[in-house]
Amino acid sequence: MNHSINIINKEDLRYPALLKEIPDAPKKIYVLGELPLDPPANGPKIAIVGTRKATDQGKIIAKKLAEKLANLGVIIVSGLAMGIDTAAHEGAIAAKGKTIAVLANGLDKIYPAQNENLAKKILEFDGAIISEYEPKTPAYESQFLERNRIVSGLSVATIVIEAPERSGSIVTARLAAEQGREVFVFPGPANHPNYAGSHKLIRDGARLVSSIEDILEDLKNQFPIFNPPVGGQFSNNFQNSNFQLDKISDKDQLIIIKTIQKAGQPLNIDKIIEITKLEPQIANQAIAFLTIAEIIKETEKGYIISL
Repeated sequence: MNHSINIINKEDLRYPALLKEIPDAPKKIYVLGELPLDPPANGPKIAIVGTRKATDQGKIIAKKLAEKLANLGVIIVSGLAMGIDTAAHEGAIAAKGKTIAVLANGLDKIYPAQNENLAKKILEFDGAIISEYEPKTPAYESQFLERNRIVSGLSVATIVIEAPERSGSIVTARLAAEQGREVFVFPGPANHPNYAGSHKLIRDGARLVSSIEDILEDLKNQFPIFNPPVGGQFSNNFQNSNFQLDKISDKDQLIIIKTIQKAGQPLNIDKIIEITKLEPQIANQAIAFLTIAEIIKETEKGYIISL
């Protein structure tokens, strides 16, 4: 990549204000690209994190969520790892938005190497790749945990999608809470190992969310851009997802889609559960996915097909 590495010291006006607030803020950060300025020059920063071994469903949720937030002007923060991180950065880029990748090694080398092209895209869309480590510093295991405090420290909120019991994203979420930032968690099937850590975060007080509206509702008092237009809904701000139904392999999601289609009218969650006979938790998870993927949408009278 033909970008020079810049150094921003803690005393520099370009140093992110939120990051400066955390107890162990790095004395300086190394930057590739243009580090987006703080609001009001740019929108707020929100972190999206999760497991490297994400399911296809989890990656779709992360990508669509990042795309929707980026369309609102949010800057997406993540760690450039495979799985959820990659999907989050890709979602921001799909919206032609800005995203920040925080690395656990020196910026002379992109890690993981599989994401070199993604890193180039981040810079093409005026995003940034940053690190607290000087060039030629290898990616030692302990540095990934240290990196996580920067991911959360840059952000007004951290969103967790698919976090196993032992996961770096759990550390990021707990650091965010300690830093006084919001923590949002998407739930999943009770017996799926990718959600064991996620559900523990919810039990420990993180906010359970199932749609972007839940997130924006909590943040709208802090940031006016999160208020929906008069008489409108948040989804009016988002681009069409062009999501193909033939990509859906989950039988519970298909049952819900067919149930709503057959009804020919909006159905609320209780009616969907009654007709499909699905367990409430399974139905809620499936509806959360279908909503994020913009296959269904919620109206005042219930859920309808949005394609």
